Amino acid sequence: MEKSFNKKYKVHVEFPGRMLIVGFGSIGQGVLPLILRHIGIDKSCISIITADKLGEKVAKKEGVKFEICPLTRDNYKNILDKYLRPGDFLLNLSVDVSSVALIEYCRERDVLYLDTVVEPWLGGYTDTSLSFSERSNYGLRETLIALKGNSANSPTAVSTHGANPGIVSHFIKRALLNIARDTRFPAKKPVSREEWSKLMHGLGVKAIHIAEYDSQVSRKPKKVDRFENTWSVPGFHSESICQPCELGWGTHEKHRPKNALRHKYGCGAAIYLDQPGAKTLVRTWTPEHGPFLGRAVTHNESISIADYFSLKDKAGRALYRPTVHYAYRSCDVSILSIEECFGKNSVLQKEQLVLMDEIETGMDELGVLLMGHKKNAYWYGSQLTIEETRKLAPYQNATGLQVTAGVLGGVIWAMENPRRGVVEADEMDFERVMEIIEPYLGKMIGAYTDWTPLKNRGSLFPEDVDTSDPWQFKNILFN
Repeated sequence: MEKSFNKKYKVHVEFPGRMLIVGFGSIGQGVLPLILRHIGIDKSCISIITADKLGEKVAKKEGVKFEICPLTRDNYKNILDKYLRPGDFLLNLSVDVSSVALIEYCRERDVLYLDTVVEPWLGGYTDTSLSFSERSNYGLRETLIALKGNSANSPTAVSTHGANPGIVSHFIKRALLNIARDTRFPAKKPVSREEWSKLMHGLGVKAIHIAEYDSQVSRKPKKVDRFENTWSVPGFHSESICQPCELGWGTHEKHRPKNALRHKYGCGAAIYLDQPGAKTLVRTWTPEHGPFLGRAVTHNESISIADYFSLKDKAGRALYRPTVHYAYRSCDVSILSIEECFGKNSVLQKEQLVLMDEIETGMDELGVLLMGHKKNAYWYGSQLTIEETRKLAPYQNATGLQVTAGVLGGVIWAMENPRRGVVEADEMDFERVMEIIEPYLGKMIGAYTDWTPLKNRGSLFPEDVDTSDPWQFKNILFN
């Protein structure tokens, strides 16, 4: 059968198997045309199963099979067996479906896999019988890490590879090489985890922000009693309001927040606060917007990056680790939506909207801010406007395209490396993934800054700061 992909775009890989997409919200709808552009697979070999009618029109327009068929603990194996056989690909873009369960399923049946988040079964984020630690991203990641022990030579399962978590891990490696070049730090390009950790430590990096400012604005004011956002509303509600704030905790830190707690198991790379990330404001910086306040929303990369770049002694004690966390200034209407949601005792509004055609203008500026080295601080990342997005791909806003590009890059990498077992973004070939995704990221920017969280502090009210080290989390946290 002749392939039906679009020949005007570069096909990165030919895939002889079938692909099943589970979940078809804004990210699924956005990535489908990218898959058809860049992967040699016929439309007849792709199927979509999802929990609702969202995206049905897009699937029909693209000529891909679509079925409403929610996965549960009881039915997922029987349903997946109808669609998948050895050598196929399961692309999991769902919510309320256990990522670990699907990875185990794929391993048993020799199926490739990718997701954008370590997701629990329905209710896992809000089950009050579980501790904060158990329903944290740290806890969820530990259930994933447990699968690594016996994954050698098993089918590749790429965990949490969208924008962040995902491509930001590749941004960090490129940023480190840029800083090393610009400071004339004597180092070859690392080829192992230990070498990357030594490079970061040698450069003097103390803290890393996933610093993102979403300036996309709607043509219409936010509607009362509706949660509006530029990507998955249930996903954002879960991580920003239902889960605790989490951050990788650096070895340079001298002041732990009063409400900070440590996990009693696992890699030990992170702490969590007994409050949600949407209530945790932090100071950060991007090139376009300068200094601003973001929210330290829990994300898998805050833990995985801190863990990956840890240097440990023979006893397993951390000799070096950076502090890592998200610093997210979401779009205007989502900030109003968060405030409204908190007013309703954190109950999600019944009406929900992911902004697409409603967006008039704006940019998603997503990058990594590496702080504490010889040149103070360096931001590297993507500046993608809605105008550029609409030229690049259909069914997208700027936020979505940064995610779907990451999904595409991870899927292609998995197809090219099919026997790698369970893999996180930090362990992948960053240069290969960047080669695939950069055409969809708008302007890639690297910028140094003299900003620190102590700049212009204390001019109006007295503050308790640590002037001996600007990169203490105590100075970054907005109290």
